[in-house]
Amino acid sequence: MFYLGIDIAKVNHVASLISEDGSILVKAIKFTNSIEGLQKLLDSISNFDTSQIYCAMEATGTYWLSLFSALTDKGFNVSVFNPYQIKSFRGAYNNRKQKNDVIDSILIANFLSFNGTEQTSLPNDDLLALKNLTRYRSNLVDNICKAKTQVTGILDKVFPEYSDLFSDTFSEASKQILLNCPTPNEVINFNTRKLANLLKKASRGHHSTDKVREVKSLAKNSFGIKFTGDACSFEIKQLVNQIIFLENQAHELEVKIKDIYSKLDNHLQSIPGIGKVTAPTILAEIGDINNFSSPSKLTAFAGLDPSENQSGNKKSSNEKTSKRGSPYLRHALYTAAMVAANNDPIMHDYYIKKRAEGKHHYVALTGVERKLLGIIFHVLKENRDYRPPKLS
Repeated sequence: MFYLGIDIAKVNHVASLISEDGSILVKAIKFTNSIEGLQKLLDSISNFDTSQIYCAMEATGTYWLSLFSALTDKGFNVSVFNPYQIKSFRGAYNNRKQKNDVIDSILIANFLSFNGTEQTSLPNDDLLALKNLTRYRSNLVDNICKAKTQVTGILDKVFPEYSDLFSDTFSEASKQILLNCPTPNEVINFNTRKLANLLKKASRGHHSTDKVREVKSLAKNSFGIKFTGDACSFEIKQLVNQIIFLENQAHELEVKIKDIYSKLDNHLQSIPGIGKVTAPTILAEIGDINNFSSPSKLTAFAGLDPSENQSGNKKSSNEKTSKRGSPYLRHALYTAAMVAANNDPIMHDYYIKKRAEGKHHYVALTGVERKLLGIIFHVLKENRDYRPPKLS
């Protein structure tokens, strides 16, 4: 057997080939992430029986996907490892803690020879699509939140009283004011009837002339800054248009996510705290549940396992989690745990119990997340709805 270790990067990969006894047969083949680069790699190992070559690489970002796909299409057995596994192995293999592309490619080849080969298979297309889209949605929501924060910051300078006008500064009615007359001076000079019609239409009849009078009254007595008004107005209008555009994109995206998710799972939303937004994210980030043999392995994959330090007989009391794995999964579980701890009797009692034991809020909530992961494991494994235990 021969072991080909590949250090993955965005543009150029580096590969090294070793024998079963660890002898380096081909060292540091540098090749681009392209068809030409792949051919260079294949030419470099053409003197060896390719049926006996086993490949390994780290799951570095998304950069490994193209090469993984190309090598598996060529019939190679390819194992993909979590970077954390390789990092842990590095300390034992190379105690000088050196790190470069050449050393890493040999390190990965040795890791494969020590740990054995296991053909990695990609999740099906729908799962991969769901993962891409749920992560895109998360980034989209972050951008919307950032834009709203910017608008709020500007309003605090030019029209600090504005936050008292609407329960939601970014309601449809409020956005009409921000699009047309975001500064006090503009509000005062804007036609009352025209603004009333805009508010009435946006709020579906809830706001009209009375609201406009309230807005104008606050504008006349505003304590906001008077300088740079035009610049602030321009910036607010641009940002609000951006928010509207991004919210429309998010709506279209949520329809697409729902369509894909409905083909893959109908059970996660039966679990307390897991809703229509968190369910697709959790499913996409976990992928194939058959990759996990126990709830504890799923917990470790999510990075919710305890981070423990031990030396001799001394053991740390650190209750922090390892935080390895997907931050998207942890955020979805955190959101679900918050809802479950507040609304589900069993999860609420568990949370209160941990708090009574002196646990910090976040430590107790992490406990709820772990319990949810255990439920998720069994629901996905058994492909069924959650059946809560009967309360005594």
